[in-house]
Amino acid sequence: MTAIQRLAATITARKGADPAESWTAQLLAKGPEKCAEKFGEEAVEAIIEAVKGDRARLTAEAADVIYHLLVMLAARDVTLDDVLAELDRREGQSGLAEKAARG
Repeated sequence: MTAIQRLAATITARKGADPAESWTAQLLAKGPEKCAEKFGEEAVEAIIEAVKGDRARLTAEAADVIYHLLVMLAARDVTLDDVLAELDRREGQSGLAEKAARG
């Protein structure tokens, strides 16, 4: 199991946890909209670090983005396996062709 799979499993396990004892449970208890907002905030922070060129800070912010993406997905009952299956479906397809197919 990879680190991202372990993280996704931990987030799933925290869905029913006491919000007083888990940051993940607190986020999930606030609903999908709040989870999406936090994801957006972290994405902006990663963008800022990418522009600045600070590799260590970008790495840390990218980890935050992945965590908050998984929380946002969990809030809408979308699993990491769902996302990986979509990536598998797209594998070998030109990005331009895939984008055109979405119309």
